[in-house]
Amino acid sequence: MKKMVETKDAPAAIGPYSQAVEVECTRMFFCSGQIPLDPADGSIIGGNAAEQTKRVMDNIKAILAQGGYDFSDVVKTTIYLTDLAFFTEVNGVYQAYFHGTFPARSTVQVSALPRGAAVEIEVVACR
Repeated sequence: MKKMVETKDAPAAIGPYSQAVEVECTRMFFCSGQIPLDPADGSIIGGNAAEQTKRVMDNIKAILAQGGYDFSDVVKTTIYLTDLAFFTEVNGVYQAYFHGTFPARSTVQVSALPRGAAVEIEVVACR
């Protein structure tokens, strides 16, 4: 069970995420941060932040599926960006992978990511 928790006594979400998510689950799944690596050869996908985000989300989708999960099971994400100017571009791609309740989320600007990536995302899923 996944339930979005919202209150008018705290700031509303300013993107595709929930203020909080309450879950009742028996299994949890923690996916390590993913950068835009091509699974075929391990090379980093170049291009803009949107293209990199799509590769990251596709990698996460594959990892979730291998564990028997999908994006509807994700309750928390953390997005790491090398520049918060990418925020809107990343949101545009990110939100397309979720239907219904968005997970709780943190977005953090970092000075660098492995292999020069612009974006890294990690997720926690629950069933």
